[in-house]
Amino acid sequence: MSSYVLAIDQGTTSTRAILYDESGMARGVDQREFPQLYPHPDHVEHDPEQIWESVREVVRGALAAAGADGAQVAAIGITNQRETTIVWDRETGRPVYNAIVWQDRRTADICRRWKTEEELIRERTGLVSHPYFSASKLRWILDNVPGARERAERGELAFGTVDSYLIWRLTGGAVHATDVTNASRTMLFNLRSEAWDGELCHLFSIPEPLLPAVQRSASRFGETRGLDFLPDGIPICGVAGDQQASLFGQGCWSHGDAKCTYGTGAFLLVNLATDFILSRSGLITTAAATPEGEPLQYALEGSLFIAGAAIQWLRDGLGIIETAPQVNELAARARPDSEVVFVPALVGLGAPYWVPEAQGTIFGLTRATGAAELARATLESIALQVRDLVLAIESDTGFSLQRLRADGGAAKSDLLLALQANVLGATVERMREGESTALGAAMLAALGAGLQDKETLRGWAQVERAFEPSGDREAVEALIRRWEHAVKTTIEHYKRAH
Repeated sequence: MSSYVLAIDQGTTSTRAILYDESGMARGVDQREFPQLYPHPDHVEHDPEQIWESVREVVRGALAAAGADGAQVAAIGITNQRETTIVWDRETGRPVYNAIVWQDRRTADICRRWKTEEELIRERTGLVSHPYFSASKLRWILDNVPGARERAERGELAFGTVDSYLIWRLTGGAVHATDVTNASRTMLFNLRSEAWDGELCHLFSIPEPLLPAVQRSASRFGETRGLDFLPDGIPICGVAGDQQASLFGQGCWSHGDAKCTYGTGAFLLVNLATDFILSRSGLITTAAATPEGEPLQYALEGSLFIAGAAIQWLRDGLGIIETAPQVNELAARARPDSEVVFVPALVGLGAPYWVPEAQGTIFGLTRATGAAELARATLESIALQVRDLVLAIESDTGFSLQRLRADGGAAKSDLLLALQANVLGATVERMREGESTALGAAMLAALGAGLQDKETLRGWAQVERAFEPSGDREAVEALIRRWEHAVKTTIEHYKRAH
């Protein structure tokens, strides 16, 4: 009877489960979207119970697609949307409030007050004071949910990012834990001491009894218990935030290896190995997925809040395409002399600018502008934002990026990756496994369970196609100049407005 590693990939807009065999091939896949909640213009929430129900459904679906049953699952890996914050009752498991999603901006004022401690935050956590991270979201729940702070101080409540919540549910409430990658996204975890930082918890008024235990990404987190869709006793042996899981899943294990995941947002990480480098160029330092028994690994990361979400906006907001892949055909029809520039700051600007007040802006509209030009500008905006991140990485590290590995839904676009290679002047490699986040979680689980060694796992990460720089370099440079001016103008306008 074949055995499988089950990867649970709990993302921002959907949940996916994939069964991988001993060679790293996907044998059963299921994916379900779940509702996005927008109670106010700058609020983004999920119902944790709907997240959990989506996990139950996709695991059942993946097993059915593979013609397998739960007894054939040898280990479980979890990868998740990061920073999203959940607080639940330790006795009942019931959330005290909806999950506050990483895209949420309600805590901008809290983070502005914390800016006075920016250098301390950066030195301890590698992060910046920003609503993106978990600490301010947790503080908001404690301050705004009646009785939450008092119950937290009594040890009655548990906080976690989505991985912690899923570990809790999968183990029947027996385990409250997270891994180093997810802990490093909270703004409460000290990357130097590799522990929760008591001084920051005190500064942010976060009761420490709320916090989960922190483990290496490939280690034993617990076993399934009391579920109606998996048998008891399956070990959870791999956990990592989605982008660190993707870095691992794309085989970027050496110093200087870099990848970009083009999903709802775009996330570029470069492996620093054991070098702890604090960015001075608008990036953040984060923990990379690290197996048990190895020294903590680090990465520099740049996070774009809007990438594939801009294509979704063309589809759902403007209605100029019916399906996301249609953006490529539409963009290919754009006038070559168009100078439309789209700054997709639909939920603020992330790295390397960090301007939460910014809003989406379009420059260069004329009577000749149509849907095709806007579609082209949208793809260009994704590639140009990623270029900004690469320039920041090169400034911080001193080395020149020659190769970028790519995965995620938007990376299926040949046009986007060709644009990316052109604006970077570097090779872009699309991975065979388009969902390297799930593959990375499976690889970590296989490693943590002792099913595979690291050298064997290298063969699971395969390149499908490489894109080389080509075309008119003068036109590329003109596009870059328009983009840089547009971003500067957008930032100046919205900072002045606030």
